Amino acid sequence: MLSASEVSSLPVRDKIEDKYKWDLTHIYKNDEEWEKEFKGVESDISGYERFKGILSKSSDNLLKCFQFDDAIGMKLEKLYLYAMLSKDSDMRVTKYQAMEERIKSLHSKAAAAGSFIRPELLQIPDKTLLQMVKSNEELNLYRHTINDLLRTKTHTLSKEQEQLLALSSEITQTPYNTYSMFTNADIKFPKISDDSGKDIEISHARYYASMYSKDREFRQRAFENYYKPFLQYANTFSSLFNGNLKTNIFNSVARKYKSALEAALDKFNIPVSVYKNVIDTANNNLKPLHRWAALKKELLGIKELHPYDAYVTLFNNINELKYPYDKAKEIVLDSLKPLGEEYLGILNTAFNNRWIDVYETQAKRSGAYSSGTTFGVHPYVLLNWTDLLNDVFTLTHEMGHNMHSHFTGVSQPYPYANYSIFLAEVASTFNESLLLDHLISNASAREDKLYFLEKYLNNITLTFYRQVMFAEFEMIVYEKTESGIALTPDILCELYGSLYLKYWGPEMVVDDEERYTWARVPHFYYNFYVYQYATGFSASEVLARKVKTEGKPAVEKYLNFLKAGSSNYPINILKDAGVDMSSPEAV
Repeated sequence: MLSASEVSSLPVRDKIEDKYKWDLTHIYKNDEEWEKEFKGVESDISGYERFKGILSKSSDNLLKCFQFDDAIGMKLEKLYLYAMLSKDSDMRVTKYQAMEERIKSLHSKAAAAGSFIRPELLQIPDKTLLQMVKSNEELNLYRHTINDLLRTKTHTLSKEQEQLLALSSEITQTPYNTYSMFTNADIKFPKISDDSGKDIEISHARYYASMYSKDREFRQRAFENYYKPFLQYANTFSSLFNGNLKTNIFNSVARKYKSALEAALDKFNIPVSVYKNVIDTANNNLKPLHRWAALKKELLGIKELHPYDAYVTLFNNINELKYPYDKAKEIVLDSLKPLGEEYLGILNTAFNNRWIDVYETQAKRSGAYSSGTTFGVHPYVLLNWTDLLNDVFTLTHEMGHNMHSHFTGVSQPYPYANYSIFLAEVASTFNESLLLDHLISNASAREDKLYFLEKYLNNITLTFYRQVMFAEFEMIVYEKTESGIALTPDILCELYGSLYLKYWGPEMVVDDEERYTWARVPHFYYNFYVYQYATGFSASEVLARKVKTEGKPAVEKYLNFLKAGSSNYPINILKDAGVDMSSPEAV
């Protein structure tokens, strides 16, 4: 038996060089400055009271109310960003757990204090409200906001009901918050021997890396051991999963939507038909994935194809070559040269000024993300680097989000300095497309080109088929819950397993572990998020092709897309960029 010191453990954060850790002093100099801002906002929230009952009296009152609401919103977002990034650096630190909970609570109080605004505005006759906007030049900034308010009029409740929903928002976040803390800080994964015989602690990042190993026995060990906690705590996970479903269903019913799906999509004026079209398109085109599974099984020379065989390469495993982070930065920069100096300049700034937290450390949040737009502050990126080619793709993916957030933040006023997730996944997968094209073009050996072409097929599998499968699963579980069916762990496993088999086809053996994937995917807590990976992939492929073939005019359109924020509805912004996602042909 190896001692704990002899097992390859994750490094502690202090051992990582500062240049590979994000610098949160760009947000606040220290925790004390955060506390000072927090107390200021806590005091300022009472200022909402002075606008109650007077919004209809003059356009100036309305303008001042909007500006006050914006000022509170900017500070809350900044406070939350600092607390979240501090907590995600080491999820065991109770101080930052508490800071995040405090800012969530403060956000809930602010939302409750300002909850009268929408109902009060909607008591003003539509024509009068629009005339107020027209008569006040500064108020014209909020024209799209007000038009959207009128569009969703039937889903806005009374002042008292809106206040109650706002106050409940902190409670309704409990399922995801508990899930995240449990999976990132509390769960202990088994120790296994890796493909070189070295004992390692399995983790989220190490599990993903293991799925690309050429050593099949190691892949199987990693697969079976990684899933053990999800099987062990299946009842806990199903309780959290169901709690999240019921939270979103409650909100949709309260706001008089036909379904949780309609409520989630209506936020950005996206028709339910777009969601269902993605699922129908995938279901009508499953044969290519079935053929790919059969070919993979044949070329790997195995009797049975299992989930842990799905992504290992058929060729020389370039993915097992080491891609140090600094080398990866250069590859990403080279691949994005078609986007021009403006884009590359900001990207270099991000790389050189500690916008990115690179390496996996003990109790650091798993996965990867970009923090999104926080007005007046640059966006941050979290990674868990393992020196594999997949990490290079993750880097360019997250920097796609990062640049989108930057360009939106500096190009749009605060009310529109954000963007919908529907658009977000276009910017990220666009970068992946350019990276893959760059790698294929610069591969000198035939075997390498074949590997990268296979990588493209895997991208289609992961970013389109797998995400649509998740989206279909999500739609089904909501429909069943809305019809009163209780979703036990066994039912969830059966639903997910049958979908997995439908998508991959008869050549795939669906192991018991794979059936528990519903328990480990955090995106199922994001309320109909995952379908946007598929729509984003489809749209980004079109836009990337335009940039490659049309050059500068297409680049300008693409940069304008990145700068558009939420100044229009996502479907319209994509149309301006050159893709009509309301059409089935786009998918």
